Amino acid sequence: MSFAQQTTPSAALGKGANASILRPARLRRTLGRTLLYFFMTVLGITFTVPLAWVISTSLKLPGQVFIQPIQWIPAEPRWSNYLEVFKQVPFERFIFNSFYVTVLGTLGSVASSVTVGFALSRLRWPGRNIVFAVLMATLMLPGIVTLLPVFIMFKQIQWVGTFYPLWVPAWFGGAFYIFLIRQYMMTLPIELDEAARIDGASNFRILWQVIVPLCGPAIASVAIFSFLGHYNDFMGPLIYISDNSMYTLPVGLLWIQGRFGNYWHLVMAASMMSITPIIALFFVAQRYFVQGIQFTGLAGR
Repeated sequence: MSFAQQTTPSAALGKGANASILRPARLRRTLGRTLLYFFMTVLGITFTVPLAWVISTSLKLPGQVFIQPIQWIPAEPRWSNYLEVFKQVPFERFIFNSFYVTVLGTLGSVASSVTVGFALSRLRWPGRNIVFAVLMATLMLPGIVTLLPVFIMFKQIQWVGTFYPLWVPAWFGGAFYIFLIRQYMMTLPIELDEAARIDGASNFRILWQVIVPLCGPAIASVAIFSFLGHYNDFMGPLIYISDNSMYTLPVGLLWIQGRFGNYWHLVMAASMMSITPIIALFFVAQRYFVQGIQFTGLAGR
């Protein structure tokens, strides 16, 4: 009898023992995954209910809004409610104002965070770490603390009543956005900069032709955060804008609610049109957003 044949019974016994050990572990993993999927499904449905109510209400007649039990699918959906919003209020102007402020603010946030993040991560200069520490310390400062001094400053330069206070500050950088870009740039090999300098590239060329193309996920994350922040900003337009024709969507929705408080179908139609760009942005850019957050903070250089 060969040696392989002599060890066959013990090997078979070992496989049986391993199978008996692995079976409960596999069962636990399957059970845990099933419970996780069930919990996430229930949570997703819970979060979707308010959105479903908004959509349903936006397609109803005024007398059908608060009928009990709730009629989730109207018998005759009234798509004309969406057109009625544009007839009753300058909603297209609110949309234009929001996108005007959001686009300029997002461009400023991306440009400033990329340049400052490059200086704090790729360049060596005295006091760099101190400046970064002070920058991070500003994250602990509530915005309400600087609200009055900033308002006085904008009033002195006669910017109150204009769009400038809503997007110009973004061009001077935000601590959180700079942190995201800086941490992502720290993960890139420094040899890339050295090779470019050997070829005669300046710091500006290294930034825009070498580093920026490699920071797509981080830049996308900053752009998404900034877009959401400017698009959903309520306090800024409420403080600095007093002309109805200059309202952005958040303040415009409040004005619509005050004017048509008893016509919730119109309010919900306006709200649905307001959140549609956010939903579309999420589905288009979620992959880049997850990548940017996943790789941020991996560097310790």
